[in-house]
Amino acid sequence: MSTPGSAASASSTPQHVVVAGAGMVGLSTAWFLQERGVQVTVVDRAGVAAGSSWGNAGWISPALTLPLPEPAVLSYGLKAMLSPSSPVYVPLTADPKLLRFLVGFARNCTPKRWRSAMAVFAALNRDALGAYDVLGDGGVAGHAVDEPIQDADPFLAGFSSVENRTTLVEELAHVVSSGGSVDYDLLSGEEIRSLEPTLGDGVRAGVRMLGQRYVNPPAYVASLAESVVARGGEIRAGFDVKDVLDLGPRGVEVLARTGERLRADAVVLATGTWLGDLARAYGVKRVVQAGRGYSFTVVPEQMPKNPIYFPVERVACTSLGDRLRVAGTMEFRDPDAPLEPARIEAIVASARPMFTGVDWDARQEEWVGSRPCTTDGLPLVGATRSPRVHVAGGHGMWGIALGPLTGRMVADAMTGRQAPAYARHLDPLR
Repeated sequence: MSTPGSAASASSTPQHVVVAGAGMVGLSTAWFLQERGVQVTVVDRAGVAAGSSWGNAGWISPALTLPLPEPAVLSYGLKAMLSPSSPVYVPLTADPKLLRFLVGFARNCTPKRWRSAMAVFAALNRDALGAYDVLGDGGVAGHAVDEPIQDADPFLAGFSSVENRTTLVEELAHVVSSGGSVDYDLLSGEEIRSLEPTLGDGVRAGVRMLGQRYVNPPAYVASLAESVVARGGEIRAGFDVKDVLDLGPRGVEVLARTGERLRADAVVLATGTWLGDLARAYGVKRVVQAGRGYSFTVVPEQMPKNPIYFPVERVACTSLGDRLRVAGTMEFRDPDAPLEPARIEAIVASARPMFTGVDWDARQEEWVGSRPCTTDGLPLVGATRSPRVHVAGGHGMWGIALGPLTGRMVADAMTGRQAPAYARHLDPLR
């Protein structure tokens, strides 16, 4: 990794920026940079939405966009987390980076630290939907993102018992006390099944939430990419960033593993789980760990009208039109490890009693992707020690929900606009 150049403040708005990463966060950053008059080149080792932006649940849900290090995670216990059937799975390992992450993550799973992080998330959630609205309107530069954002009216959470509902209800109360706004009410098993007939007898209690939204993730990110290109941007697949050279006043040089080089005034690293490797030389010491999620699709006899969440099982279900995406688990391991069939089977075992009319053996589109997690659950957004190297990542499960807002924040900071007060909590150098 190269030695960083001068850490002096940038004297002017960059004219050309390379954005490394063609997922929701990277493309949103490129779009908002274009909105500020900046030329962009987006590079990715695979292509548009090839990582965690493809297979996730697609929720834009302020009520559930919460810090990942929560006290409930520790309630599983170490023995449970070593089981491949656990919603939170940590395989036995001697990897020092993973062990360092797990120690830091556990330290943040206290009620006090969770509430502190929740106050930041409440502020982020208040602005997140507005950033999506700008994408849909087309902004000043035009070429709006055409893929629709769906209203989840209502958004349902299902439980196997009233007792199991307690943790979510307490979390929603903390969202409100932290400054967030959640419109919800409690449902009996009969009430939630009457709202969503595809739910089975295993669902005996529920929560109905209003004011939430969702998207079809691969379709939305593809539409966002089309908008970036229509605005004059370039997207280059097959460019796997190996290094970033800070050339001082002459800008930056971005090096691919193939030997290809790109020159620009500045770079934004939005490479997800691989963010830390590139940003470390520029003062970003926070561990970015892969929290791998799995998903697949099925075709129920009756398609759910809106998203459904099973918090205890950590299973998220979203209608993608002609099929239902079922996603779940948090698996802390190497991001490039192959898909583990036992993890898919664990999701099926958890979801099966909650539904009726689903042929689980006919599932398709089995997928695993690596969500970039930080020990404190807060994203890394902003400049590094170099004013020419910026980072945007570490969102954990919330890259879709917070991606557009993150892109707007990075673009504003790079073009001299004032940052919101909560930006200091996301400082990559913290």
